[in-house]
Amino acid sequence: MGVGRLLRWRLKDWVVPLALAAILVVLHVALPDAAGLRYERDGILEGQFWRLLTGHLVHADAAHLAWNLLGVFIVWFLFAREFTATQWLWVLAASTLAIDLGFLLIERDLEWYVGFSGLLHGCMAAGLVAWLRTTRDPLTWLVALLFAAKLGWEHFMGGLPFTAGSLSLPVVHEAHSYGAIGGAIAGLWLGRAARGGAASL
Repeated sequence: MGVGRLLRWRLKDWVVPLALAAILVVLHVALPDAAGLRYERDGILEGQFWRLLTGHLVHADAAHLAWNLLGVFIVWFLFAREFTATQWLWVLAASTLAIDLGFLLIERDLEWYVGFSGLLHGCMAAGLVAWLRTTRDPLTWLVALLFAAKLGWEHFMGGLPFTAGSLSLPVVHEAHSYGAIGGAIAGLWLGRAARGGAASL
């Protein structure tokens, strides 16, 4: 993929992350008590379907928000140019759907959840799919292996020590796994569409 590619920024590549960061900050400042917006299984089953979206946009506290904002800019620094703004929205939608279905159908004991980290893992997975589709150099494989190792660690060992210890709530690592699955599927689909001449999706 080439380090030089990472340094060739274009303003239009940063429309999505800047908009996301603004939304996350505004929601946190305007609604410090996010109980009405968080993913909450009982509320969703009673018809509060907005929680399926808003639960990913609100945070438990400032530290939680800060970690996710850092993640937004790291992910887009690495992968901003791999997809158009519209394609990134497809990635986010697929990741959201995968997490929500995973929570509702599999994680039935999970009562509530907040945070953007699951969607970040979806974006990371989609970006890695794009890298592996075009360039399979050692750096690309290293990043992909580190990402897979992180997901594996979380699945078997729980949250990474340096993140879990800095947050006031347990890390729901299942969100990361489901988000990565959704993002990878979206990345594969977008790559196939591009090869078929539908790159403007």
